[in-house]
Amino acid sequence: MNLNLGTATRWGLNLIIILAMIGALYLGRTIFIPTVIALLLAAMLWPGATYLHEHGVPLPFFARRPRFPWLEPYLYRLKIPWNVACVFLVAVLMTMALGVTLGFALAIPRMVQSLPSNDDQVQDVYQRFRDRLQRISPVPLDNTYFPPDARESRLVENIRVALNPQQSPFVFNTLLTFVGYGGNWLVLWTIILFVLLFLLLEGRMLTRRVVEIFGPSERVQSKVADALKDMATQIRVYLVWRTIINFAMALFLGMIYQLLGLSQPWTWALVTAILWYVPYLGPIAAGLPPVLDAFVTCDSPWVAVGILLFYILFVTLEGYLVVPVVMGRSMELNATTVMLACLFWELVWGTSGLFLAMPLMAAIKTICAHVPDWEPWANLMGTRDEPPPGFGKKQLDDGLDDTQLMTSADAEEFRATREDTAMGRLER
Repeated sequence: MNLNLGTATRWGLNLIIILAMIGALYLGRTIFIPTVIALLLAAMLWPGATYLHEHGVPLPFFARRPRFPWLEPYLYRLKIPWNVACVFLVAVLMTMALGVTLGFALAIPRMVQSLPSNDDQVQDVYQRFRDRLQRISPVPLDNTYFPPDARESRLVENIRVALNPQQSPFVFNTLLTFVGYGGNWLVLWTIILFVLLFLLLEGRMLTRRVVEIFGPSERVQSKVADALKDMATQIRVYLVWRTIINFAMALFLGMIYQLLGLSQPWTWALVTAILWYVPYLGPIAAGLPPVLDAFVTCDSPWVAVGILLFYILFVTLEGYLVVPVVMGRSMELNATTVMLACLFWELVWGTSGLFLAMPLMAAIKTICAHVPDWEPWANLMGTRDEPPPGFGKKQLDDGLDDTQLMTSADAEEFRATREDTAMGRLER
């Protein structure tokens, strides 16, 4: 059907469609967020389930036959049924999630118990904080803002009122908020794990059904299958290596914090492992608690300064050396795209959108790279400064024939109209 729409009309319709899609994502976030997380986890766990099913696990030594030891890598392995392999990987993931939740649950009571409970403890903590601040401050402290007596400090008084349940509901509301987050977390992860299990069990069938949606042409279905495979690979590379890097770096930082004598070293390490999934903003937020902890806990304030400088160097090396080496440049997104993606997905899906921004944009970029007409958008999101070689009129003409969105006659009419328009521009 040829509607003969003008350029402004087409742009207006595209804008309306985009706004409708954004509204649908926002209104359906309770459905989309668990589904997207389950899809990302399925892409990450799929090779593990395939390996257990096709290659199996080594049998214990008492179940082997020692007659041909050189055949052990090939014969003495127990192949796992597909259903059992999927359930096993989901159980491992559930155990990891429960471990992270338990770590935070145990850290909160310790942090509450470490708070000063009487005037002498408040004065001691305030005096140590004031002395350390004076030692690193280039100018003398103003007694108006930092008086020697904690009872005269408006900051201390405001904190005392906020932490007193009889004067302020702050503590009670905060505890209720944490309990609510914990309940929502458990419900969300229960839904995610069930959806993940079904995706793993029915993954092959669902993939075939998705490919069939794009038409009966084998060539188009092959291209769709390649796009899905490439998208799953890009997401898997990011999630697997991002997880390995995050927890390896968190383990290293936890040992450093433990040696320096911080009060909550492994709590901050766990916070680091979680927040580093958020690009740019996550490492900044993860670096503040250990610096404040060191400033209050350690004897010298310069320990906090040293941790700050070390953390900045550590994040710089991680971003410019470790990540490019282990992940490569296949899914790189430029900084502008990453920041705009974080703002957009946070607006649509809240905090969950911050953690999902990178894998979602990697998937979108992969889809754009496999559609000829959308490849400029993939280049816009990437880091390459030059257009891909060989992209031009031939790829566009082939893409028209492969989209199945118009007949051959419509495609020929479109090409003729495009050539006539180009000749008219030359004559003018």
